[in-house]
Amino acid sequence: MNERNTNKHAVIVGAGPAGLTAACLLLREIPDIQITVIEATDRVGGIAATIAYKGNRMDMGGHRFFTKSLQVKEFWEAFLPVQGQPAKDDLLLNEQKNYSFNGPDPETTDSVMLIRNRVSRIFFSGNFFDYPVSIRLSTFANLGLWNTCKAGFSYLYALIKKRKVHSLEDFYINRFGKQLYRMFFEEYTEKIWGIHPSNLSSSWGAQRVKSLSIRNILKEAVTKIFHPQYESKHISLIERFLYPKLGPGQLWAMVANEIKASGGTLRLNARVVKINLMDQVVKTISIETNGKSETLPVDYLFSTMPVKDLALAIESRIPAEIKQIASQLKYRDFITVGLLVKKLKLKNQTKIKTLENIIPDCWIYIQDREVKIGRIQIFNNWSPYMVHDYRQTVWIGLEYFCDEGDEMWNMPKEDFIEFAIAELVKIKIIDRDAVIDAHQEKVLKAYPAYFGAHYEFDKVKGYLDTIENLYCLGRNGQHKYNNMDHSMLTAFEAVKVFKSGQKDKSSIWNVNTADGYHETINN
Repeated sequence: MNERNTNKHAVIVGAGPAGLTAACLLLREIPDIQITVIEATDRVGGIAATIAYKGNRMDMGGHRFFTKSLQVKEFWEAFLPVQGQPAKDDLLLNEQKNYSFNGPDPETTDSVMLIRNRVSRIFFSGNFFDYPVSIRLSTFANLGLWNTCKAGFSYLYALIKKRKVHSLEDFYINRFGKQLYRMFFEEYTEKIWGIHPSNLSSSWGAQRVKSLSIRNILKEAVTKIFHPQYESKHISLIERFLYPKLGPGQLWAMVANEIKASGGTLRLNARVVKINLMDQVVKTISIETNGKSETLPVDYLFSTMPVKDLALAIESRIPAEIKQIASQLKYRDFITVGLLVKKLKLKNQTKIKTLENIIPDCWIYIQDREVKIGRIQIFNNWSPYMVHDYRQTVWIGLEYFCDEGDEMWNMPKEDFIEFAIAELVKIKIIDRDAVIDAHQEKVLKAYPAYFGAHYEFDKVKGYLDTIENLYCLGRNGQHKYNNMDHSMLTAFEAVKVFKSGQKDKSSIWNVNTADGYHETINN
């Protein structure tokens, strides 16, 4: 370990992508600074952690490594270079990809990024639809003539008579028409947030969908007829992405190891319970580790902890209105069940080659109203090295969105697993006797919510920016639905602002507010 002799101490709260990136950058770029990373759980990576269970690995959130940012891409690839030789499934399928020159061989090393095929679809009424919906014959065939006509007329009506945008429902109907909204957006959105889209802020849709619309889908469909080599600039048609051989948690474990090797300190199972201010400067923080309290001196605080918890940890100096708004911020929690099965009932009817003819999807979005499951990951397709017996079993992740303390959250583990299995049987994705093993994981505050006190969040943000040595970054640190690369970019920007000494922190908050979606073909 490299010893650092300094009186300046930066504390990073949270060992997810944003917090670890910030700690790593500070140690690389600023000589003679002491770094302590405080993490409330027993592992690093946040929602981008990878859980190992009996030789199988679970990606907690499903993380495609794709970004417009050269900084982020170089950061990833410095730890995990892109593969230069075929992976296990590439070899078995005789698939050729644009491998990196002199890149590592996944069959001989774990330190490698794989090049993966992107396939994600919607499962609705027993049929698959492209995600998002595309204009092709299979779409019309699965919808049927009557639903196709209704979708077309409702879209034309939405073009003629635009709704005033007061909610996410208004936003979606203006973009896609009422019929497609009801089929492909309404139910899934309500599953995620627990409330109807008519009560959700439109800002979430603007952030996640951005330039995607039926008009653009039609334009691309026509363009592809006359220009078959045309590559879409929208997220829906990205064909490939990068992925760590052993899941996203592999990368963040490597970053954590660099932090420790560079002289940084990583404290797991440590929870921030109090933040002490003097003249709008953080002076100390109090943490609890295994029931023991401790106070740490702080010169700079980089916070990725949920804004609600951050505000409540600040002493009574915080204005009552700010504390009240922050205390009422909402979050959605997350439960995933890893299910090991002999096979799926779903057949691969695509033109994509797969081993044992399993469906090629990374994700399946479940739109059926009769089940609570929101999404299914197929880990075989993320990386063959995530599955112990890749040829003979299918390892899937069943994702549920809930609230801490609700019926699903409080359900005993074994009961919840049986409930999840029964849902997949109900929608004919598996047979009950195909199940070999199962595992459950829970994540608190996985998704900052865009309703309730969110509408007054700017007041909280304005107050936090008055705390001179506080920098808010990451998904929960900014109460914004950032993807992993956006969370990392908030860390890059926070370190840049910190190094410059400037007081204006708006550039940190402005990450992921531009109109163009981050996952485009052209970097």
